[in-house]
Formats: sequence, C-alpha cells, structure tokens
Amino acid sequence: QVQVAESGGGLVQPGGSLRLSCAASGSIVSMYGMGWYRQAPGKERELVAYITSSGTTNYADPVKGRFTISRDNTKTMVFLQMDSLKPEDTAVYYCVGAFNGQTYWGQGTQVTVSS
Repeated sequence: QVQVAESGGGLVQPGGSLRLSCAASGSIVSMYGMGWYRQAPGKERELVAYITSSGTTNYADPVKGRFTISRDNTKTMVFLQMDSLKPEDTAVYYCVGAFNGQTYWGQGTQVTVSS
C-alpha cells in the first residue's frame, strides 16, 4: 500500500507565496508521476500541475508563470511553489501520485488567499 500526505497550506494575502509539500511512502515499485489538483467550493476538482517520472511538467493555464512544481531526487516527494497568489487560488489542494499502476490521493490541504 502507498500513502500520500500533503503539508504547507494556510492563509496568505493576495500577491503572497506558499510552498506545498507532498510525500509518498509505502511499497513503491513503479511510479508514473505525481502532481497537484485543487477543488474550490462549488467547483469540480481540477489539475494544477503534474510532473512525470521522466521530469516532464504540465501546468493548468490559470497558474502558468506563477506556480512551479518540483521534486526531490528520490522522486517520492513533490513540491508546489505558489507565487503571486490570487483570491481565486483559494481551494483545497490535493496531492496525487501514480504508483504501481494505481492512483493515490492525499487528504488535501487548505489554501486561502485573502486580505
């Protein structure tokens, strides 16, 4: 079994920055990629950013140029650096990992952008 856990959410003013972290643990035999989704109240969950095992990254249009996804050398930790945050970035952010042919989700971490 694989576990995925996020950390680093919180309250930040518009224009500020936050860094989210996600760690995967357990019996990892193979990995396709890891990434971040978010879900705002009343909206569907949407992709924010993703990084594959080969290092290819993909970003949703609303966050391009403001958010950066990265990972550590073990490829079991992924980070989301969020800069120039806007109120519309307010959401629960979920880490997702594709391991051993399955998809694993974290519990989510709240990010609130408000003055």
